[in-house]
Amino acid sequence: MNTSHPVLKSIPAVALAVSALVSPLAVQAQQAPHAGMKGSGLDSSMPAGKMDMKSMMKENNEKMSAMAMTGNPDVDFAQMMRIHHQGAIDMAQGELRDGKDPQLLKMAKEIISAQKKEIAVLDAFLARSGKAPAGAK
Repeated sequence: MNTSHPVLKSIPAVALAVSALVSPLAVQAQQAPHAGMKGSGLDSSMPAGKMDMKSMMKENNEKMSAMAMTGNPDVDFAQMMRIHHQGAIDMAQGELRDGKDPQLLKMAKEIISAQKKEIAVLDAFLARSGKAPAGAK
């Protein structure tokens, strides 16, 4: 693998790019000001129990960045996408808990359903490949 390519030198940048491309909320979360407590999932300016998208995205990106690459593009893709999809589920669950807009609440339910199905496919592939799912909860 040619690691001299600028994109390959920065796996965190690749993970962030994937997140931003797949989820419009990711772009919003990356642009939002952050006054949160690291790793808590809460923004200190938000009431207790309310979600902080910025912290959720940061945690998800850190998990993807920390993942050891195997060199097998199929396995690496499956492991990274599993983490990414679980992050989408977590964000959607936060929307269901805290959101009010009927259209977004409906979308959150659909995201959870779709992402769980895709995680099952990724997990089955990883099991066939003899790899444990990265980021499994």
